[in-house]
Amino acid sequence: MKYTREFIGEFLGTFLLVLFGCGAVAVSILFDAHQGLMQIALLWGIGVSLAIYATRHLSCSHLNPAVSIAMVVNKRMLLRKLPVYLAAQFLGAFLAGLILYLLFNPSIVAYETLNQITRGSIASIQTAKMFGEYYMQPGSTSVVSLPLAMAAEGIGTFLLVLMIFSLTEGCNLGRPDNNLAPVFIGITVTAIIGFIAPLTQAGLNPARDLGPRLVAWIFGWGSAAFPDQSGGFFWIYILAPILGGQVAGILFTRVLEPLMKKEKETCACEMQRTAEQQ
Repeated sequence: MKYTREFIGEFLGTFLLVLFGCGAVAVSILFDAHQGLMQIALLWGIGVSLAIYATRHLSCSHLNPAVSIAMVVNKRMLLRKLPVYLAAQFLGAFLAGLILYLLFNPSIVAYETLNQITRGSIASIQTAKMFGEYYMQPGSTSVVSLPLAMAAEGIGTFLLVLMIFSLTEGCNLGRPDNNLAPVFIGITVTAIIGFIAPLTQAGLNPARDLGPRLVAWIFGWGSAAFPDQSGGFFWIYILAPILGGQVAGILFTRVLEPLMKKEKETCACEMQRTAEQQ
């Protein structure tokens, strides 16, 4: 394959990201291992940072179809590479979901037995949500409509992609050292999950959602893996993140980047420093 290096980088990176992140959700549900949203969000952020460090020399570590599509639309990546990136990301996420199922299925069965949950029923969303995200959950006091859930995922992914562009593009002189960029991207993921997750579980990544969700569908959750009859899975967790990523990419390349590249104007910080020195 022509882009073997890129495929391996995206496959491995997405695998690591989903394994660490969904693993944190799984042990929280099954063993009450983590107390509070912040701990899970932090583990997701750490997983993202580690995945980027492990693979960015191979493929620049997009690890997210919304990021890859934004890169292509804004001419940061060749269109012919996109199918390779998307295939690697979805396959990596699926394998991570499969590994999690093989590791935790005995514990899932015990949890189902203890709580009298029939796999495949609406109640089994309680365990299915360790694989895919849900904006409607049994027993939840949160009332989230489909449009609101789409807005949440779109805004969350907008923020993520905007920060990725801001943290990696050379025109932004305020960005951290390149070696620290993965850490700040991980922090961004943690921050976004911290306020979006109560609404939608904060997918922010079509591959991260679809890959593990298919694992749940295959291994007995059936319709509970795709419970929304109005197509909410596609609109919220596939389309909304892609659209949010595009808006962020266009905003950065069409508005922010030209402003950052203006050489004849002194930046506001420099003007302030000059005034203080005088």
